[in-house]
Amino acid sequence: MPTDSVGRFLAALAPERREAVGAKPHQEQERLAAAWEQELEGDDELDTLDELSPPAAEAEAARRVLDRGIDQQPGAR
Repeated sequence: MPTDSVGRFLAALAPERREAVGAKPHQEQERLAAAWEQELEGDDELDTLDELSPPAAEAEAARRVLDRGIDQQPGAR
């Protein structure tokens, strides 16, 4: 199991999204992983889910980060 934030973020992603994010530059992966960690820390709903299933909470946070469009470069919308 990965211990760095990028590795943990990639592991939390659905396989098709993992491949897409894995193809991005490392700096972008680090930015996404930081947003993912903020999502995990800042959402009380995820805290409750984390108590029941940490992997489910991590996957949900990863989904939210990518669905919000954080994975898009500025101006790409």
